[in-house]
Amino acid sequence: MFLSTLSGAIVALALVAQASAFGEGFTLFALIILPIALFIGLATVMRLGVANYHEAMCVIGMNRIRAAYLELAPDLERYFVMSAHDDPRGIGITMGVQPGGMVSWIGQIVAGTPTVVMILNCALAGAIGAILALRLGATPTGILVGGAVGFLVALAAQSWYARQAIAKGQSGYRPLFPTPEGS
Repeated sequence: MFLSTLSGAIVALALVAQASAFGEGFTLFALIILPIALFIGLATVMRLGVANYHEAMCVIGMNRIRAAYLELAPDLERYFVMSAHDDPRGIGITMGVQPGGMVSWIGQIVAGTPTVVMILNCALAGAIGAILALRLGATPTGILVGGAVGFLVALAAQSWYARQAIAKGQSGYRPLFPTPEGS
C-alpha cells in the first residue's frame, strides 16, 4: 500500500509540476501530498514491526515444538532441516539468516523491508524539509540544509522507535532450548 501511494504521489507531483512549471502551486501541492505519503510510510514501518515480532514468536514456537519432538524421539533429528533451539542462533537458522555472526544479522536488517521503508520515509521527510525551506525563501544552501535536517530527524526518530520496539520484544525473553556450546 505504501509503495503504491508513494508512486501515485510522485506521478501526481510530476503532473502538477508540468502544469505549474514548478511554481507556487507545485510546492503547495507537494506540501500537502508528501506528508500524507510520509504518514502512510510511518504506519507501514509500525505494521512491519508488529508483523516481524509475530513472525519471531512463531519461529520460537516452532523451534520449541521441534525441541519437544527431539526430547521424545531423538532419532528424528536427521529429518529436521530447521533449528530446534530458541536462542538467537537457533532463531536465525530457522529465519534463514546466513551463518556469519553479527555481520549476517546486520545484512539481514539492512536488506529487510522495514529498513527500506524507513529510508524511503527519510527521503520523503527530506523532500518535505527542502520544499518547506524553498517556500520560506531559503537560499540553495538553506534548502539543502532543510532537506538534510528532515532526512536526519526522520532517521533518528524511526531508529529510536525501532530500537524501543525491539528492546520491548526482547525484554523478559529467556531461551528454553539454547544451542549447545560448540555446535
